[in-house]
Amino acid sequence: MAYLVCDELKVGYDGKPVATGLSFAVNPGDLLCVIGENGAGKSTLVRTLLGLLEPIDGEVRFGDGLKPGEVGYLPQQGDVQRDFPASAWEIALSGCLVGLGRRPFFGKEERRVAAEALERVGAADLRDRPFSELSGGQQQRVLLARALCAASRLIVLDEPTTGLDPEASHALYELLDALRAGGMAIVAVTHDVREALGHATHVLVLDEPKPLFVTAAEYRSMPRGGAR
Repeated sequence: MAYLVCDELKVGYDGKPVATGLSFAVNPGDLLCVIGENGAGKSTLVRTLLGLLEPIDGEVRFGDGLKPGEVGYLPQQGDVQRDFPASAWEIALSGCLVGLGRRPFFGKEERRVAAEALERVGAADLRDRPFSELSGGQQQRVLLARALCAASRLIVLDEPTTGLDPEASHALYELLDALRAGGMAIVAVTHDVREALGHATHVLVLDEPKPLFVTAAEYRSMPRGGAR
């Protein structure tokens, strides 16, 4: 069963649409690559999927028991304070905040989840290091661990390789491949299309005249596929 289904979705602000006619599904193990020119509605779609914006029209449905609050999120690099005065452990653990409820402190379970998340992304050895002293690739791994603390099945990434060198970008996508092999589903908004296409299962193009949702293989076979 699909974790996420969007049906004729129209997204925007104050009733003014930015992108319309978005119909797609994300299943376990999928990596949906969302691409489009600036202003096409990529970030608006992300905010809608995270429940921060209400759809103007259409529907966002979560399946297989997944709830809207159980979607993990890795924001754009510019949305994160890179010199934040905290350790990698504290950053990852903060992803468990949503599960605390009324409890004021992290418990044994949250600490276990954070430790496992850092292990999954290959950042366990970074846990005691200041976040501000990590490289861009290391910071992305820690932030991905934070997203995993909030989600077990679906994560949304907004420009995850911005500011990373090609080696770090490739390493991040290989890490995403490993997560997908375990059943995680991923929605990744990116300008790094060439790298993303080597790992994506599906592509959603938000450019005019109308949105396009195809498999990655179908997109690569098109005249424009891989040319971006």
